[in-house]
Amino acid sequence: MNLSARQRALAVAGIALTGLLAGAVPAATAQEDAAAPDIPIANVKQHLADLQSIATANGGNRAHGRAGYKASIDFVKAKLDAAGYTTRIQQFTTSGATGYNLIADWPGGDANQVVMAGSHLDSVASGPGINDNGSGSAAILETALAVARSGYQPSKHLRFAWWGAEELGLVGSKYYVNNLASTDRAKISGYLNFDMIGSPNPGYFVYDDDPAIEKTFKDYFTGIGVPTEIETEGDGRSDHASFKNVGIPVGGLFTGASRTKTSAQVQKWGGTATAFDRCYHSSCDTTANINDTALNRNSDAIAHAVWSLSSGTTTPPGTVFENTSDVSVPDNGAAVTSSVNVTGIPGNAPSNLAVGVDIVHTYRGDLVVDLVAPDGTVYNLKPFSSSDSADNVRTTYTVNASAEVANGSWSLRVQDRATYDTGYISGFKLTFA
Repeated sequence: MNLSARQRALAVAGIALTGLLAGAVPAATAQEDAAAPDIPIANVKQHLADLQSIATANGGNRAHGRAGYKASIDFVKAKLDAAGYTTRIQQFTTSGATGYNLIADWPGGDANQVVMAGSHLDSVASGPGINDNGSGSAAILETALAVARSGYQPSKHLRFAWWGAEELGLVGSKYYVNNLASTDRAKISGYLNFDMIGSPNPGYFVYDDDPAIEKTFKDYFTGIGVPTEIETEGDGRSDHASFKNVGIPVGGLFTGASRTKTSAQVQKWGGTATAFDRCYHSSCDTTANINDTALNRNSDAIAHAVWSLSSGTTTPPGTVFENTSDVSVPDNGAAVTSSVNVTGIPGNAPSNLAVGVDIVHTYRGDLVVDLVAPDGTVYNLKPFSSSDSADNVRTTYTVNASAEVANGSWSLRVQDRATYDTGYISGFKLTFA
């Protein structure tokens, strides 16, 4: 995990709103049509042992530009090729050396809806990087192999990735995203990131970026009786940020790095009031630096998310009315609207009216977003929040509009209430189930 200072990136497409806001909750976005298999912890640990052996044979690390990193890529690729994946190695150059990303596609599934899971495979130069990030890399490798063993045929297309040069500033994942055509970016319905999931003094942290992905992970941990917290230590500082900054919904898991576990967290999860990972970015980040219970739980959670999010459709069933015309949102100006005219829907709107919102903006906290019914009733979807510093709004809300006559003009109303920021409404959609 790269823990350099966070930068505020200007995104080019909408991204999911975190948290639940007044008067609105996210609509369900996945159907669990298939149950994920248990991920054998012994297999994950064997991958870690193999990565340790690679580091030991190559100067004690698997860092960008070193022989240990290329050997790690070749090791993972061979496993996936043998399992029937279509793999490709993407090369880039940074810090005077060639870097490598490995992309693996499982044949089948809707190519216009891609569920992607990724982890960075490089270590720092000072150690073998078994928790950071052999743990995430090994877990998604075993999940990918479980897909192949089970013959799973998801509705959506599955893609796995191992990134290079994350420790130098997310270089590999940025290169991948920046070289995707805009049409291919739009096909990625979700990117799941796993960076440090076996810390020796673990916490159980869930990214809060996309509501549907966040809920998928939280529901899993609730089901096994493990409390979670929102991930903040590495917020925006691992490879999910490369996807998030171009509007792709992201989520993921984390067990902690150099921060100290609080006494309250010790009460919650056990362990000691010391660093989550005392060997973070150090030579002692070896196979001895892994908590098997955390690695096992997180590996199973990864499989659960991959199966759940790829087996259904993110489009709510029903009649859809949509406006995809861009509407500029003036800086600190008057409210603007994007409208759709609803016809042919008898009676009132449903109690679970799905409101799709896609707004490109350089500072999300400045925005107030409302749904305005034909009779003028206002449903607040997003209030002004000076502390809400992320960019863009891309999500689906559910509002109880059962008191409203369905037919007529419905509007998404957006106002920028502060200065120095620009943006526009990119899309507005109503789904009457």
